[in-house]
Amino acid sequence: MIGALGQVGVLAALAGAILLVFEGLRGVDARPEGFRRGTRALVGGAVGAMLALELGLLSDDFSIAYIANNSATTTPLVFKVASAWAALEGSIVLWGLVLAGFTWLVHRSYAHRPDRLAEGALAVLGAVAVFFFGVMATIANPFEVCTQIAGASCVASSPWPWASAVAVADGLGPNPLLQNHLLMAVHPPMLYIGYVGLTVPYAYAMSALVLRQPGIEWARRTKHWTLITWTFLTLGILLGAWWSYEVLGWGGYWAWDPVENASLLPWLAATAFIHSSFVQMRRGMLQAWNFVLVISAFSLTILGTFLTRSGTIASVHSFTQSAIGPALLAFLAVVLVASFAVFALRADHVAQSPRLESLFSREGAFLANNLLLTVIAFVVLAGTLFPLFVEAFGDQTVGISRPFFDRFTVPLGLTLILAMGVGPLMPYRVARPAVVWERLRSPVRWGLAAGAAAVLGGLREAWPIITITLAGFVASAIVRHLIVSARKTVGSRHDRLGPAIVGVLRSDHGFWGGQIAHLGVLILAVGIATTGGLSATTTVLLERGESASLAGYDFTYRAGFSRQEPNRDVLGARIEVQREGDFVAIVEPRANVYATQRVPTPGVLSRPSGDLYFTIIRIGGDAVTMDVWWFPYQWMVWLGGLVVVLGGAWSTVMRAATRERVHA
Repeated sequence: MIGALGQVGVLAALAGAILLVFEGLRGVDARPEGFRRGTRALVGGAVGAMLALELGLLSDDFSIAYIANNSATTTPLVFKVASAWAALEGSIVLWGLVLAGFTWLVHRSYAHRPDRLAEGALAVLGAVAVFFFGVMATIANPFEVCTQIAGASCVASSPWPWASAVAVADGLGPNPLLQNHLLMAVHPPMLYIGYVGLTVPYAYAMSALVLRQPGIEWARRTKHWTLITWTFLTLGILLGAWWSYEVLGWGGYWAWDPVENASLLPWLAATAFIHSSFVQMRRGMLQAWNFVLVISAFSLTILGTFLTRSGTIASVHSFTQSAIGPALLAFLAVVLVASFAVFALRADHVAQSPRLESLFSREGAFLANNLLLTVIAFVVLAGTLFPLFVEAFGDQTVGISRPFFDRFTVPLGLTLILAMGVGPLMPYRVARPAVVWERLRSPVRWGLAAGAAAVLGGLREAWPIITITLAGFVASAIVRHLIVSARKTVGSRHDRLGPAIVGVLRSDHGFWGGQIAHLGVLILAVGIATTGGLSATTTVLLERGESASLAGYDFTYRAGFSRQEPNRDVLGARIEVQREGDFVAIVEPRANVYATQRVPTPGVLSRPSGDLYFTIIRIGGDAVTMDVWWFPYQWMVWLGGLVVVLGGAWSTVMRAATRERVHA
């Protein structure tokens, strides 16, 4: 019964998506009522499908193949809920639900102000929904009934709800790696909102091209959507890095894994679009480039979906081999060919924009920013796809690891940080060197002072010193700009500098939200440089009562422990940590033992000076073998990421508040 309800929801959403496309193709004869009905069917069907899947999971309906293979009676409640997106078919349901939500929001805007541009966007959103709900209705059906079991899993299923169904007794349970931390319930939805939300600017861009309506209107309408999705995508990437750090036990948070790269690529393209769209709306420039960026960002989300769900790559993020891989690849090809074909046909319209007067200007700095982001994206894309091409067209298997990515992205990233500091201080059109130097002189001094302080503090590694120097320069440039802007208002609207600063931050929320995000990038960059360049590691074998040392900390193996939890057995070690003879904490690294896999879970001691990170390699008897890492100032990585998210949230929330005040 639950499976039948879910399939009805999928088919209703598919019908609504088809109706949106049909109404969009009607052109001037399109009916607002048709768009309303299509949106309602799409949203209602998507919500119904997800509710049916969650109901099946919570009621342990193991007659549904997806639930039998991805949940169990012993699975904790939060992970049962999260199992709805923990595997291939369910993740597509979440994708469809988020897409339906964005379509509803676009339709809401359309209902207040109907026009052809919004109708075209709704039609494009409907076309994308047709693909994903079509996939759910056919090759990735999460509601197939189980027709044959083997042990605790379902090995054969049928898409027909009335097929003779069998059910396993307890269920196989989720992937052990996906029930080890609460972040599994949060990280994927945040990432999906960012991923799927990039469909909205793409939809408006394609609508503008097809309708011959280039200019700033499509970019203006998509600015808010892009900021929202970029903020959620940033948060999703940050939570994914934190999950990796807390769960996988390899001592890091970013491994240049292909699926990690797949989330970074659309983020880079969206970041470039946010910056260049600002130039388009302010000066009418970079119009053609913005179309390319939006098409690229959306296409990269489809590529990322392919890499995750096709089984093409080996990754802790990827799912098993599935028929959805070729379908996603074909959809990506259609998107690329159709989008750039329309772009080429409208080249005469989009090319009509003002020319750049001087590279030595704010527009020139934005262009440099975009080029650097694009080159970084190209490096990441090439490093991610090259092994796949070699394996597909040759007989050998190659791997591209961290050294390749670091060799290119580190200098490019530092150059990008420099551009972040210089750009906002440059005037539009043409910048006079004397004016620029007046604005840069003080930040340059602060940057050099920060670098000198790092050296005097004992730092000798080149890249961390350069990073700290640039971070000091850019941070002081941002603070200087804020204080100078605030002082101009003191005496006219404010009596004190503090309220004046708040007023400045609220007056141009888009610009200052970006500057807050830039500060977050600086904190993040310094954190990455210190944790990567100054970390230390050792492998120890300790008998009970024995001690070892790392980074000024002494740690002693006190005892092992074991216990049973509803869904696993736990084996762990109690490690007493001391510093200069004083007790600091007890850390408990452990191994979670599931029916199918043993998963080491690190024990992390976080201090202001850094993290002491323990991972068990082997434990038994009265001895434990562990990898131990020291990551100085690890908290800066998490703080920096959160400040970046705060910058995006500030721009989004303050924009909404400003609109409410205007309408009031």
